[in-house]
Amino acid sequence: MKRVLLLALVLCACGREPSNVVADSAGARLEAAAETAGIVPDPNAPLQGSWARDTDRVCVVGTEKTARIGVSVDYGEDQGCAASGTVERSGDALKLAFGACKFDARFDGDRIVFPSEIPEACDTLCTGRASLAAVTVDRISESPSEASTLRSTGGRSSAGKLLCAN
Repeated sequence: MKRVLLLALVLCACGREPSNVVADSAGARLEAAAETAGIVPDPNAPLQGSWARDTDRVCVVGTEKTARIGVSVDYGEDQGCAASGTVERSGDALKLAFGACKFDARFDGDRIVFPSEIPEACDTLCTGRASLAAVTVDRISESPSEASTLRSTGGRSSAGKLLCAN
């Protein structure tokens, strides 16, 4: 008897059209309102622009799929990093490549976060005890012209080098 009842319930559910209950739920409406108000970051926000926190700086210039990226970390006398390379975006995942230095970072719409462990190949981009590990920057501008003006201040590259220039 239980099997017949279960089979009847399954068969009744098979012919139904999908409902918009989830898309029109109170939770979905609240999430949309929070994104609109800027409380929750938009994961589809453009990556291009200038990013900074303390003395860490990042620039991104180019298309959403593949762009130029530059990073400058400056902790004072002979303690810094400077790198130029490419970034490929897939949702909230970023694939960064600075020559032999390659790793994945995260993007949440308002912030770029580098992993806490970076490959050894990235050590050549830094001087002293500075590292690209755990660099976390917040958006300060979406302007490509502003982003393309970021210059290196630390690391092995010459000071003043444009990091996101074509």
